[in-house]
Amino acid sequence: MSIGGQRNNYAFIDGINLHLSAKYLDWEIDWGSFREYLRKRHNVSDAYYFIGYLEKYQSLYDDLKDYGYTLVYKPVLTLPDGKIKGNCDAEIVLHTMININNYHKAVIITGDGDIACLVEYLRSVDKFKLVIACRQDSCSHLLRKAASGNIMFIDYDRWKFEKQKGQL
Repeated sequence: MSIGGQRNNYAFIDGINLHLSAKYLDWEIDWGSFREYLRKRHNVSDAYYFIGYLEKYQSLYDDLKDYGYTLVYKPVLTLPDGKIKGNCDAEIVLHTMININNYHKAVIITGDGDIACLVEYLRSVDKFKLVIACRQDSCSHLLRKAASGNIMFIDYDRWKFEKQKGQL
């Protein structure tokens, strides 16, 4: 449970929440830089990325794997209005708990209030490090309360994770 003598942490990423928030901000995350940031800044050895599976995005999934993310797919549903539904909240909770003895602390990446109970539990057993949410203005108040001040917002540091023109 250590990297270079330090205890390792795991990241559990709500891929659709992060994607939709970044889309709203009209920017694209540089997934390689983000993975490196998690490793260097938060000592994340394993980064689980939860996402609905659609065959047309296979190249994105391959890229994420190449950057070092472990993908956990959720089958998606196509609703009668044509919208795609692939909520991964239950999978995030399940995998965080399955792996609880494998990591020192969990970094939870979402702005979704449905994950607040997981954060509360992780805090109660001293397994919680941080919530990283994409946008302050859309992060759930329940999640903020559960994180008890251990929260950061990517929109403040977007330059670190955004693809730059002419790069990548």
